Amino acid sequence: MENHLKDRISSVPTSPGIYFFKDKKKQTIYIGKAKSLRKRVRSYFTSTDKKDAKTQVMVRHIVDIDWMVVRSETEALLTEANLIKEHKPRYNVFLKDDKTFPYIRITNEDYPKIEIMRMKNLKKDGHTYFGPYTDTYYLRQVLKSIHQIFPQTNQTLKHLRISFKDGEDISKDDYNDMIQKIKMFLKGRSAEVRIGIKDRMDNASQNMHYEEAAQFRDQLKAIDSFIDSQKKVSHDFMDRDIICLSSEGKAAVCILIRIRNGHLIGRNRFFMNITDDADVAGNIQSFILQHYSSSMDYPKEILLEVDVEDKDSLEMWLSANKKGNLKILNPQRGEKRELVEMCRKNADLQLKELLAKKIKRKEVVSKTIESLQDDLDMQAPPRRIEAFDNSNIQGKHPVAGMVCFIDGKPRKGEYRKFNIKTVKGIDDFAMMHEVVSRKYKRALDEGTSLPDLILIDGGKGQLSAAKNALDSLGLGYIPIIGLAKRLEEVFKPGLSDPQSIAKTSPGLFLLRKIRDEVHRYAITFHRSKRDKEMTQSIFESIKGMGKAKVKKLWVEFESLDKIKKASVEEIREALKVSDRIAKDIIEISNN
Repeated sequence: MENHLKDRISSVPTSPGIYFFKDKKKQTIYIGKAKSLRKRVRSYFTSTDKKDAKTQVMVRHIVDIDWMVVRSETEALLTEANLIKEHKPRYNVFLKDDKTFPYIRITNEDYPKIEIMRMKNLKKDGHTYFGPYTDTYYLRQVLKSIHQIFPQTNQTLKHLRISFKDGEDISKDDYNDMIQKIKMFLKGRSAEVRIGIKDRMDNASQNMHYEEAAQFRDQLKAIDSFIDSQKKVSHDFMDRDIICLSSEGKAAVCILIRIRNGHLIGRNRFFMNITDDADVAGNIQSFILQHYSSSMDYPKEILLEVDVEDKDSLEMWLSANKKGNLKILNPQRGEKRELVEMCRKNADLQLKELLAKKIKRKEVVSKTIESLQDDLDMQAPPRRIEAFDNSNIQGKHPVAGMVCFIDGKPRKGEYRKFNIKTVKGIDDFAMMHEVVSRKYKRALDEGTSLPDLILIDGGKGQLSAAKNALDSLGLGYIPIIGLAKRLEEVFKPGLSDPQSIAKTSPGLFLLRKIRDEVHRYAITFHRSKRDKEMTQSIFESIKGMGKAKVKKLWVEFESLDKIKKASVEEIREALKVSDRIAKDIIEISNN
């Protein structure tokens, strides 16, 4: 262990809190909580050979440690969940929220509005939210039923408006009375809403207001129809959530079944990224924290098939949010156990469906990829292609770019830029050797994906340099080709003649597309670096603007366009310079 890490560990307090493990890029790779920070952090670095494979790999990448002290274990739980959601560290479990889920929002106003909102994370802003509804069919049924039970609402797919015929006035009390009934209905209290409507129907009938009584009768039919559509699964009318998780490898599906007033009113499906499929209890605990921090719908009981480590703290946190008592149970027999087993079957079926879709996606190879496989006489289809290109003018500002295409489509999140570090002067071959070595050495160190095919934008010289770099890393088995710029000929290592590929081949069109993209990406990076360095030298000509001030200018404003749009006051405050210097900066940037 490095001296820096030893010093950091000895500095960690014994208080409860959150700890952050960081890699050499200063990126957070793991966030955890602990009753005693020092004890938990130290445990990662003792008897590492006995740790699971994931932990061993993670520990090898830790170069720095940070922490945050909190007031209690319960606060640590929630803080950890929120930070994991925000940062998505590589070695943490987190809910996939790359898609938005619909919520029903009832606004906090004198005359509240009922709206359908899509969002990734629920913001507790004073409004009332129901959801998330992962089953949009069920959401449509709920909206339809509300409209039938409360015919004063005008139903659309985006909102429910309460409107009255002939401009009839309604008091704020009557309006909000209807809103409260709708809230009860959304909480699963359909039977209670029914009682209120029936009382009003009986009262109208006794007073011979038969038209009004008929309207209430229709509302009762609508609510009875909705109640009948919900399966009664519990005999004690308890509000419960049942949670089960099914996983294989890094893929996991969590099923949450919502039971309100004894009726099954919804089944939500969530996909998760996990790091250890054997840690079922830990994965479920992570789900509970992340899900209920984005929900306002709390049951009285949560049924699980496993015991979780921080059960008491979880119950305290959930009870505080609910403003009432909430218990987490692990039933072993009886009706509750049957409910858990029903949930387990749902989770297993959903995981099986997820894995089947993944296999199907892997098996479906496009005609273009198949064509390229035939053109290059490859044993496997080149689904992941990574391409490299250098860019420099007379050896100045040398850079390189790498693009990634998966199944013939660009994956821009995996594009990479390289500043040339070891090569002086004009030497395209040495530059290509450097960037290929750096890229795949890092891939080996970090265990990231390797390509099925590497494309070099250039001829035999650049191709040979890249192949030597792969060989030195023990990656000579990865197929690599060069696409010459002038005649657009495809070369393989060790062969003097180009490959015989039809000019109309879809595979060749794909290679050209990837080559053009990596060329564009590299030259755009080169121009950006060149312009920035040229502009930096111009800014240094301003009296009072040394290298440190110029560097801070770029850190604060990031691009020339942002500098141009900045005001004198913004530049003055950011750099702590005079108005004269700020004005000169703006003037130079606009010339």
